[in-house]
Amino acid sequence: LIEKLDLKNVVLAGFSMGGGDVTRYIARHGSARVAKLALISAVTPLFMKTADHPVGPEKSLFDGIRAGLAADRAQFLDDVSTIFYGTNRPGAAVSQGVFKQTLQIALQASLKATIDCVTAFSETDFRPDMAKIDVPTLVMHGDDDQIVPIGAAGLMSAKLVKGATLKVYPGLPHGMCATHPEVINADLLAFIKG
Repeated sequence: LIEKLDLKNVVLAGFSMGGGDVTRYIARHGSARVAKLALISAVTPLFMKTADHPVGPEKSLFDGIRAGLAADRAQFLDDVSTIFYGTNRPGAAVSQGVFKQTLQIALQASLKATIDCVTAFSETDFRPDMAKIDVPTLVMHGDDDQIVPIGAAGLMSAKLVKGATLKVYPGLPHGMCATHPEVINADLLAFIKG
């Protein structure tokens, strides 16, 4: 699409799994058309714990997610929204509309696609891709992200991308774009304009 529309000076921003998508875009297509990159609560560089990446969650966690989806996908996804938006923490709140919208979007995917997503976001190693990032990069991550913990993702991403700027949001959850849009949007806009 970027090439078809002949876009130039694009700012790519990837949230969660989308962080892998924008990272992979630069690795495959280069950065000639990309001005900047933002990784927001992203799963990069490698989410799951492996022999050479000891900071991520164990594979058994992701096996449990796949099993929960297979058993009752709708309820599992509905239950995950609580930790996605951090509403299990004191003072945190999002509207019922946001919860309903999240579930509606998630349920549009097939069961197979949903389970395959778990494998993709947990097991894809983006470290080689991240080595190819050569544009100004902003890594944005909440330090209370219960979905993609900052230590397994954001902190590592900021170390792997040469010259990356790390912005840590105290107490913010994975879904911080929805819970605190005024903060996240202002920082993202400042990065784009800067």
